[in-house]
Parts: sequence; structure tokens; C-alpha cells
Amino acid sequence: MIHILYKQGYSKKAIARKLGMSINTVRKYLKSGSEPYYKRRDKKPLKLDPYKAYIQKRLKDATPHWVPATVIYREIKLFGYDGCSSQLRAYMHTLRSKKEEVIVRFETEPGQQMQVDWAQFRRGKDRLSAFIATMGYSRASYVEFVSDETLETLIACHKNAFEYFGGVPYTILYDNMKTVIIERNGYGPSQHRFQAGFWDFAKHTGFRPKVCQPYRAQTKGKVERFIHYLKYSFYFPLVGQLKALGLSLDKETANMHVLKWLNEIANQRVHATTGAIPFERLLDEQAKLQPLSSTYSGKLFSHLENKEVHYFAFQLLDNTAMQHELSIYQKLLERTEEAA
Repeated sequence: MIHILYKQGYSKKAIARKLGMSINTVRKYLKSGSEPYYKRRDKKPLKLDPYKAYIQKRLKDATPHWVPATVIYREIKLFGYDGCSSQLRAYMHTLRSKKEEVIVRFETEPGQQMQVDWAQFRRGKDRLSAFIATMGYSRASYVEFVSDETLETLIACHKNAFEYFGGVPYTILYDNMKTVIIERNGYGPSQHRFQAGFWDFAKHTGFRPKVCQPYRAQTKGKVERFIHYLKYSFYFPLVGQLKALGLSLDKETANMHVLKWLNEIANQRVHATTGAIPFERLLDEQAKLQPLSSTYSGKLFSHLENKEVHYFAFQLLDNTAMQHELSIYQKLLERTEEAA
């Protein structure tokens, strides 16, 4: 390059400036007729190198979905990786660059609001959905996998969620679930017509159901964001592991694993928005929750489906605190730990 530039009319000083070397070095190579020789350094091996094949396979098994770096990091640490997570993130960034979502946040006081939604994972004959409830203040979440989204199932999931959180919030936010709301604005603006069986359960338990505006998922962005986290940090990684073994995920297996994941990972992590651990903030929230009500024994008659219920006809009932048995999935977890 030195000789080429010199033949092109560049002065020795200009060549030195262009190539970032001293003018004496330029003179030396012009006089000798040779070019500078740069020895290429051997690339220093990274701690992550032995695990790259595993990472690539894990991502391939989860295709078309993506496995977050936090999940991969936990897995390779079990195999002996003692490097930093930033090295893993940098490598995974070369495999796929993921655009972050922009979420609008609405903060609530402790115990005031819970957000509920369904997440559908499989449809058809082998249906698999998940009931997801997220507390507005603490961001503590509860998940239960089910095979249908009927009113009976919805009520059962609510009762399990209340036991998990240790009380009942004052309001619960929903989208347009047909098991919750029959007609929006049925009696005027913000005066909705609710499903009678669900309304009866709400009155008995002591919470006020509210619905978000259509096509405004950000209104219940806390639970929407958790659904995304559940899919990519729990569901798809677990399905990928089972797929590699020639197995598929069923409801019972999902519930056994998800409770452990909630207790040890999801509700124990430092939440990106609050900067706090959900379970720790839940302790503050529990002091503000309403006590668990007596066992609900309402009958879900079919003729109640279209019974008119006014939004503002709701009156909070006095609730009597009492001891409850542990939820079925807590028992499942205990049996699993005993077997281990």
C-alpha cells in the first residue's frame, strides 16, 4: 500500500498520515522496497465457546419461537459455564436481533387491582390454555393451565389465584371475555351488562369486575406483558426440551412445572419495571387485600346466561376470613419434591 500511494503521487508525509504510521517508517519501507507485515493474532478462546453448539440447538428446537438469554444462561450454568451473562447475550445477538416492545404503564395502589387474561397455546381437540392473573402493584403472577375456558373453569382459577396471593383485590380488570361480559355499555357509557353467574361469584367474593376498552391491550399491560414473559421464558423452552425427547406437553405436566417456575423464578426475579422482587412487594400488597371469602357454592344455571346485571348494581359484601386448604397445585409440587 505504501508503494502504491507513493506511485499515485502522495508525499511521504501524506502516506504516513493516511496509514497511521511515522514518516520514518514510510521512508524505511520505500527504501527497502517491501511492505509492512502484520502478524495476525490468534483469537482468544471464550468461556462460552464449548456451549455454542448447545445454544444453537436449543434455539433451533424452539423455532419459530425465541428462547431468552436468561433461560439459556440458567441452563448452561448447570453444565458448568462460569462466564458472564453479557457474553452470552452478545453471542445470541449475532444469531438474532430482537426488537423490544414499548409498553405504556398504569400504576395502581397495593391491593387495588388484579389483571386477568387467557393465553391460548393449542386449539382444537388437544386444547391447552392458561389462566393468568397479575397483581397490579407487586406484579406477582399466578398461572394455571386448563383444557377449556368455561365459566366453571374461570371461577375455579380465580379461587386458586386468591389463595395463591393470600387475599382478594378490590377490582379485577378483564378484556371482552364472553364468560365475564355479555354487552358493553348495555345501559349507557361504562354501564355494562355482565354474565350473571360470574357476577354472582364477584358479589360473593367481594371484587368489582372492570373491562378495558376494546383494542386497548395496554390498559391491562401488566398481564399482557407477563403472558409474553410466560411464553418465551417458560412455555416455549419447556416445549422445546420435551420435543427433543419426543414428548409433548400436557396440562398436568405444565401445571406441575409452572408452579415451581412461579415460586422460584418469575416471582423471585427483580422486575424490570418496578426494580423490586414481586414476592417482596406482594407482602405489602397482602396487607391491603380483602380476606378470602367462604367457599363459593353458587349454581351456574343455564338460564342465568342472559340475565341482565347492571354494572352499578354491585354492592360489596362483608367477607369472613377463614382457613383454606392448599391449592391442588401446591399439593402437586409437594408430591414432586417428595419423589425427588
